[in-house]
Amino acid sequence: MLLIFLSLCCMDASEAICKTNKNPALLLKQADTCRRRLDASAGKRKYRHNWLKCIRRYKKVTTRYPKSNQAPWAMYQSARLYTGLYKYSGRSKDLGNSLRLYRRLVNNYKGHRLADDAQYRIGEIFYKHKNDPAQAYIEFLKVDVKFPSGDMRQRAKKMLDKMSVILSKRDKGKRLKPDNSSRNRSVAVKDIRHWSTPNYTRIVIDMDAPVKYEKHLLKKDVDLKKPQRLYIDLHNSHVVSQVDRLITINGGLLQSVRAGQYAKDTVRVVLDIESIGEYNIFHLYSPFRIVVDVRRLKKSSDKDKAKLAAKQRPPRKGIRKAESLPKKVSLARQLGLNVKRIVIDPGHGGKDPGCLYSGGLREKNIVLSIAKILAQRLRKEVGCEVFLTRTKDVFISLERRTAIANMKKADLFISLHVNAHKSRRIQGLETYFLNMATDKDAVMVAARENATSEKNISDLQSILNDLMMNTKIHESSRLAHDVQKGMCSHVKKRYKRVKNLGVKQAPFYVLIGAQMPAILVEAGFLTNNTERKRLVTRKYQKEIADGICLGIKSYIESIELAYQGG
Repeated sequence: MLLIFLSLCCMDASEAICKTNKNPALLLKQADTCRRRLDASAGKRKYRHNWLKCIRRYKKVTTRYPKSNQAPWAMYQSARLYTGLYKYSGRSKDLGNSLRLYRRLVNNYKGHRLADDAQYRIGEIFYKHKNDPAQAYIEFLKVDVKFPSGDMRQRAKKMLDKMSVILSKRDKGKRLKPDNSSRNRSVAVKDIRHWSTPNYTRIVIDMDAPVKYEKHLLKKDVDLKKPQRLYIDLHNSHVVSQVDRLITINGGLLQSVRAGQYAKDTVRVVLDIESIGEYNIFHLYSPFRIVVDVRRLKKSSDKDKAKLAAKQRPPRKGIRKAESLPKKVSLARQLGLNVKRIVIDPGHGGKDPGCLYSGGLREKNIVLSIAKILAQRLRKEVGCEVFLTRTKDVFISLERRTAIANMKKADLFISLHVNAHKSRRIQGLETYFLNMATDKDAVMVAARENATSEKNISDLQSILNDLMMNTKIHESSRLAHDVQKGMCSHVKKRYKRVKNLGVKQAPFYVLIGAQMPAILVEAGFLTNNTERKRLVTRKYQKEIADGICLGIKSYIESIELAYQGG
């Protein structure tokens, strides 16, 4: 009898353990049953308590078994129920609960198959229920950035296209409002600057306050012997006497730029164009200026056709003997058409010190030192040409830095910076590429590097919708990830407490209009005691430069693999 009793006790204990192990699954099943019954009954959906009853059932799974596979499913369904409840209740709190649960799922279960679905749903909420296409754009963009292998990526891209159209229409419908200081007075055209090559020209129109402007393109008039003309009308403005009325450009792409008082309150800036392929016009702030990028129409050469044909050839059978290469041929030369020229941009300079710290520490000096070391490393390790936007302590405008990269026909553009934060505890390395900002910190960094306000950054993000097709977003993202990985892995081998803040995106002025993959590197925080002590040493600067170089080499090698079909 004792043996039988003990046997029954063991059976009861075993069954209890089995039942406990099945609890998350059983609880989820019960919650799913509750939800299906709710979905099937229009009458039940009218009463709030029925919704909350199912939500509570799902909550049991997430609170009792947060590490179970059922927890993210329960969280996802709870969020959907709150969204459904909002349609009946109209309470913003219900929508807030839905967003909170979706964000928890994305942050706490990043590797789960539902994480990208949750991120997509966040975008849907901002689009459908909050009528905020700008924020919806950012949320859909996160699907592409955070979950490149997720099954929601294609749907998110379609929504990005849809949001771009909506934002573009909104932007065109808005009128640029001058600030209070310029509302009752005519705004002066202070200067017209330009940088030009036979294939690229950048014109910058400097104003002393924001203005409304319109752009127009006129076709070539053979009868009147008039070249193709691009002109911009600046409303409520006048030309100051110091500005040249006619500027001759000896570049071959543009013949000249002229500014004149077209009407009493309108200045017309006319660009006489010899051969235009594409152009972009956008404005920047602090101070307000209008930037015009013009590029020559590209013609496919026989060399390009040969390369394309080589790519399309069927694969050979067997192994072909490799042709011998000279010992000193660089990696860039071996790649043939890839990275041959890199422009490094040491941020700030001259009257713009960048981040400041007591004791005379200035960002501009630190990044110039890193840039010079990096240039040496790249010339030695990669074998390509390297140019710096500045080699000494001089001021260079943000728009000129990008123009230098374009005029040099660079294959890569690397802008170097040092970060700052109001909290001394914040530290780490991060790399950015040009795009809509996907988080508040990215907006703050962009605002500081652009030397402007968050409000103007928001305006710039809407401008970016018109520029996205002309920037190499995908390649810049790849370069940013390779550089971030190389920099962090290299520095971590030699230093403790190195934090990887990851790859981010934001609308940096210095990257706008770059015709090549372009990134901005933040090599640590001058406001953090540990990183500040490191950043001022030559040893640490070399490690940062070596890490960036390692990342660039990795990027070049990935291009080689892609070119070879690897």
